[in-house]
Amino acid sequence: MAQQPYIVGNWKMNGSRAMLAEARAIDRGAHRVTTVQVALAPPFPLIALLAEEASAIGVGGQDCHTAIKGAHTGDVSAAMLADIGAGFVIVGHSERRRDHDETDALVREKAQAALAAGIGVIVCVGETLAERDGGHAETVVGRQVTGSLPLGDAAIEAALHGNLSIAYEPVWAIGTGRVAAVADVIAMHAAIGARVTDLLGEAGSKVRILYGGSVNGDNAAELLAAPGVTGALVGGASLAAETFLAIVGAAIKANS
Repeated sequence: MAQQPYIVGNWKMNGSRAMLAEARAIDRGAHRVTTVQVALAPPFPLIALLAEEASAIGVGGQDCHTAIKGAHTGDVSAAMLADIGAGFVIVGHSERRRDHDETDALVREKAQAALAAGIGVIVCVGETLAERDGGHAETVVGRQVTGSLPLGDAAIEAALHGNLSIAYEPVWAIGTGRVAAVADVIAMHAAIGARVTDLLGEAGSKVRILYGGSVNGDNAAELLAAPGVTGALVGGASLAAETFLAIVGAAIKANS
């Protein structure tokens, strides 16, 4: 049985209480969707508000700390996310790696903390333009997958139940309007899939690999129809119901 596509909106540091109207519209649209899993990751202050209202979409966080609690001013634990209704968390996004110097090892610790708290995980990986132009893209991303993916029984269990995903987001395509060539996306997703299977065994085949990087209603159909692409991590286009639901619609067609 084919994996159900996973379309996740990452609002990043955008949004307000007023913008929850867009989230409600997305939730209403998702009620009519049976073949695609839809989710949103708003900023921390909006998670509980959205989780209380959403009934057809998943709600998650954009990051978490490795510890359950403690003297970590400004941080949020995975257990806290779970407590306010989050069902998953994004870890290792390139903006976190760049702006907060997050290493693969730290990303793995966060992912493992999230699984221990009982929520799903989306692990982000991706190469810079210099790494792509230098012919090192697959090596770089393979190293990130090996170092960032959670391992052990909890990871295998999460993979088998659809609670562990990887988002391939070429850094040079995030928020730039540039999109990787479909042939390159196919090659990278195949390489990631092979690496995940090496790490998790047969359960690795259940890990969905999402594409992210300037995904919109115009390019989503071609990307989501590509072999090995089982969803999308969407940035700017997820801030409005109309543009985000167009991507969900493309996923429905790709999965039909």
